[in-house]
Amino acid sequence: YGLGGSTIALFGRVGGGIYTKAADVGADLVGKVEKDIPEDDPRNPATIADNVGDNVGDVAGMGADLFGSFAESTCAALVLSSVSPQLQANWGSMMFPLLISSAGILVCLATSYVATDFSPVRKETDVEHVLKMQLILTTLFLTPVIFLISLMFLPSVFCISMPGV
Repeated sequence: YGLGGSTIALFGRVGGGIYTKAADVGADLVGKVEKDIPEDDPRNPATIADNVGDNVGDVAGMGADLFGSFAESTCAALVLSSVSPQLQANWGSMMFPLLISSAGILVCLATSYVATDFSPVRKETDVEHVLKMQLILTTLFLTPVIFLISLMFLPSVFCISMPGV
């Protein structure tokens, strides 16, 4: 899972970079070579494609990095849980990191309806308010869910022991 997440992150980062470079080269060729316009000049329509390419590359790269980090940290938590005798005794305890991730996905799906159905964005100034409301609602819903999952699946006391250390 961690290796697959890192591989997907790598391809996401590279794909965004390729899109960015292609838009940049196209804008430079049209502007400088064809029309003798300086780079990033607003008179060059390809500058828009260049700026979009920069944004796509940045967003794809950041999203890929976040996904890679998420996959690797989940794997690290699973490995740590496998070295605790108290956690090994219960399958739910071993799967605790995945349960937390699953609960987060479900709560995020539920709160995404806030932005689409209950309080949709009608104008640009509404974006910040709706995003903050989603963040607050997600926090309010997910905190008790994580508390309940912790009570249900984790033992009251556990230790991490490394054999031979």
